[in-house]
Amino acid sequence: MMKKMKDKQIAGEKSGSFKEELSAFFKRNVANIILFICAFFAFAAILYFRTATTETVASFKLNDFEIGQISDRTIIAEKYLPPDLNNPVVVEAGEKVIKKGFPISAEAYAKLRKMAESPVYMDYRALANSLLYMILLGVLWCFLFSSELNGHHIEFKENLVEVIFFLMVFAIVIFGLKTAFFADDYRILIIIPSAFVIFLTTILFGQLSAYFLVCLLTLGVLVAVDFALIPALFTLCSSMSAAIIVRKIIRRVDLVLASLMISGLNVVFVILLKVIFNDDFSNSLPIFAGVALNGFISGILTLGFLTPLEIILNTASVFRLMDLSDVNNQPIMRRMLLVAGGTYSHSMMVSSLAENAAREIGANALLARVGAYYHDIGKLDQSEYFTENQGNSKNKHNDINPSLSVSVIRSHVKKGVEKARQMHLPKPLIDIIAQHHGNSVIAYFYNEAKKLDPNVSPEDYSYTGTPPTTKESAIVMLADTVEAACRTLDNPSASRIDKFVNQLIASKIEHHQLDNCPITYSDIAKIRESFVQLLTAYHHSRVEYPDQKDPDEVDSKDETAELGDKTLEEVKNNG
Repeated sequence: MMKKMKDKQIAGEKSGSFKEELSAFFKRNVANIILFICAFFAFAAILYFRTATTETVASFKLNDFEIGQISDRTIIAEKYLPPDLNNPVVVEAGEKVIKKGFPISAEAYAKLRKMAESPVYMDYRALANSLLYMILLGVLWCFLFSSELNGHHIEFKENLVEVIFFLMVFAIVIFGLKTAFFADDYRILIIIPSAFVIFLTTILFGQLSAYFLVCLLTLGVLVAVDFALIPALFTLCSSMSAAIIVRKIIRRVDLVLASLMISGLNVVFVILLKVIFNDDFSNSLPIFAGVALNGFISGILTLGFLTPLEIILNTASVFRLMDLSDVNNQPIMRRMLLVAGGTYSHSMMVSSLAENAAREIGANALLARVGAYYHDIGKLDQSEYFTENQGNSKNKHNDINPSLSVSVIRSHVKKGVEKARQMHLPKPLIDIIAQHHGNSVIAYFYNEAKKLDPNVSPEDYSYTGTPPTTKESAIVMLADTVEAACRTLDNPSASRIDKFVNQLIASKIEHHQLDNCPITYSDIAKIRESFVQLLTAYHHSRVEYPDQKDPDEVDSKDETAELGDKTLEEVKNNG
């Protein structure tokens, strides 16, 4: 009896936990859920238009039938259709219009045409099939753009833009097929804007998002063209090529070259498709010219739309990051150089460490470098309280208690985030600033406080941020830690730096600062090796030149000589 009650209690707890998790999921994703519901209704409207304007009978196209053909099915009229001027035949409800195994007469074919053209006989089964297909595609979308598969949370603005892109391509194909000129498997290729969409997606949201959208676009075009393979295969090849071509461009002008490349590839893809499907090359010149123009215009349109979308979406695109990496043109970095020279020097070194390490593990090296540039901008308001800016002057923390010192030190993270938002920096950069210290303890002041009060809480002497959630944030945290610590290392030989860096990284792992980011022990080993290599090169010792003298001794002798000369001159003048 007690066991049954216990089992019921456990089941109740599990049920309550599941409900709570489900409720939390809907709260977190309410915007995305509303977006996908709206998108589904938009697709339903487009598909309804396609079905209503397609000549089908009982899920079969009118073109499947012809006069004199032996029918392979029986079609029964469901509703009465009166005669009209265009088609004077009458269709009776319940009438067998054609019978399986019997030839189709001219009158029966006329009745089939009347049924196909009538909106009363719209094929709701075909519509339902298409809607079911789109639901399955939506499920696939949710899987591909999940945080588990991407390694980070997909923001609502990314989902919104990509849904709009998908809807645009889908609608263009559907409506294009309704025109006389583009109602062909090859001519429709001229107006499919897949390269344009993937150019923008790759630059704005990254290559992985672009690859996933390529898969979804291909499946979307497949249903839009009623499962004809040629347009779907062209979409797959053209859009995948666009994602690969544009992945490493760093200048906006490179998009012109990318558009020329995709133009040529589009023509190659059409030729290959014609060869594979054994199609005639006659009258193919307009198609070749059309797909080439499609590719070129895609690049030009990308140039035009990119800057407004970068501003509206505030994404960390490669072009935006390149603009921010030019520290000579950034007022806040020029101010840091003048007001907090030590912090500026530290940030430059951290950026080199972070970029090199990110490249080693396949992370976004440019994002890590730019994030390192701006990670300490919160120190500008009280730069004199940070060791790297004090030089030989008195340490201001000697005159205040540890609790006040900690409030000054950890406030630079909050101030940095505030400044970053005022500058409208992309969210990935703001995350790096907010997470570069995680919630670690400020050890020096914590130890000083313990001398005054052994019962002091470590939480009171910890940063209030969150541990890194991305590889780039984790790299900047580690680079910031090892660069600052290695400045204090006596006799920084390669072996000492190696051991010291290993201890510092191990401490971060021990204090759970890397638990929330998708970084592996293999990545950490590569990062450590990269840090040691760069820091050893930076702190290497130099051979003393034979005629090298101590600057202090030289200054002392110069002063004595100067004083001697003045005295001699005075003696001469007085003599």
